[in-house]
Amino acid sequence: MSTIPRKGISDNMEELAIEPHGIFWQEEFITPEHEKDLIRIFRDELEWPDRNGRISIHYGYTFDYKTFGVDPNIPFKEFPDWLEPLIPTQEGRPPEQVCLQHYPPGAGIPPHVDTHSTYDQLYSLSIGAPVVMQFRRGDRRVDVDLKPRSMMKMSGDSRLHWTHSIKKRKTDVDGDGVVRQREDRWSITYRWLRPGAECECGNVEHCDTAQKRVGIEREYRWKQHEASDESPVPEEAVAKNG
Repeated sequence: MSTIPRKGISDNMEELAIEPHGIFWQEEFITPEHEKDLIRIFRDELEWPDRNGRISIHYGYTFDYKTFGVDPNIPFKEFPDWLEPLIPTQEGRPPEQVCLQHYPPGAGIPPHVDTHSTYDQLYSLSIGAPVVMQFRRGDRRVDVDLKPRSMMKMSGDSRLHWTHSIKKRKTDVDGDGVVRQREDRWSITYRWLRPGAECECGNVEHCDTAQKRVGIEREYRWKQHEASDESPVPEEAVAKNG
């Protein structure tokens, strides 16, 4: 398996001046040359699931797509050499769960919030083509254009109180109003386990800890969010980065 040094990587993130609050952003987390090397590894050296649409490979603990937490039945998988230089350093320790995903043109991900009690911070590195991610809370919609080689951190409101999603479609409209064809994209999502496995945000709509404290037992499933995604979408706000 190929090894890529950390040369050219920097960790300088700034919070976007938008709502939801808590989105931190860094342009060019890696160089274009590094990105090309990673795409070669993704295409030529990794074994991907044999199915259509968005596909994933997990490192560390495995993300559970039924509960949005950790799958307790799958052993911890060590990080490969190519991944080590890409680990964000701001948290002071490595993440416990990393998910590499491939989005072919037209693929998306339903609106969801990662399980509060399981995970704390969430980072995402975009590789390949750009794509628009939508944050949603009630009737509010905010689009963020995820540019190639950019690193995004979701914390606070953006992590806990807004869902995030990528719509299934073949085109996006960027912050300048230009229609853009989608192409192959990869993302690396980094998750840190929450100490104590309890969240104190109190949001009964999204927080599993808050739900349990009021007697609500609910397992998050993709179909619940896919159904909610059919609701009419009001006027959107578009965040332009850079």
